[in-house]
Amino acid sequence: MKVFKLFIIAFISLSIVSCKKQYASEKLESKIDSVSYALGMDMAIKLEASLGKIDTDLFIQGYLNAIDSTALLLESKDLNIINAYAQQIRMDAVNKRQQESTVDVEKEFAETKRLGVEFLAYNKTQKGVVTTKSGLQYQILKEGKGAKPSPTSSVKVHYTGKLINGAVFESSRSKNQPSLQRVNAVIKGWSEGLQLMKEGAKYRFFIPQELAYGATYKSKLIQPYTALVFEIELMEIVKTK
Repeated sequence: MKVFKLFIIAFISLSIVSCKKQYASEKLESKIDSVSYALGMDMAIKLEASLGKIDTDLFIQGYLNAIDSTALLLESKDLNIINAYAQQIRMDAVNKRQQESTVDVEKEFAETKRLGVEFLAYNKTQKGVVTTKSGLQYQILKEGKGAKPSPTSSVKVHYTGKLINGAVFESSRSKNQPSLQRVNAVIKGWSEGLQLMKEGAKYRFFIPQELAYGATYKSKLIQPYTALVFEIELMEIVKTK
């Protein structure tokens, strides 16, 4: 609607131009001349900011055709193309900024990403390490005997999260308080891993950055593109009412 209002302003400006049957001269002789010219400038600046370059000749033609309701190339119902086009431009701009931001982040944390890839490549060759189709790696520290959770299950777990250098960044055991998690509401590596486990099991997961926080997360210890290691004990599947 905001863009459409700009076109109304444009129509008013062009109406003044049409009445004079000529564009403003280089000299502004009266207050209304200045106001008229200022409206034209304001319209052009805002339209370019919202839509980029437009075809001025077709813009004026559309205005004049609408005034006398003849030779219309579009119907009134087609005018929603304005807002749709403006929205697409905004989306394209957002996507471009996101792509540029991702490239910048990847350059800045390229070493973190490289170390994770190299660690996982070496780790997959170690005894007892299983690699899934997604790239998730795990070791069975203790097998369980109960049921396996589904994607919609809520589970009670104890866990310890580490960086690949062994530094602990989070642990439910340090608080002596199990964590309640919904299987489909955690990072991808957790979600996939939990569904491999039975109640009572304890696994160690080696999670590639794309199954962890990827490029979108940064904390004091976890940088973008960080591979993570989690030891998870599935204590029980919580029955919900």
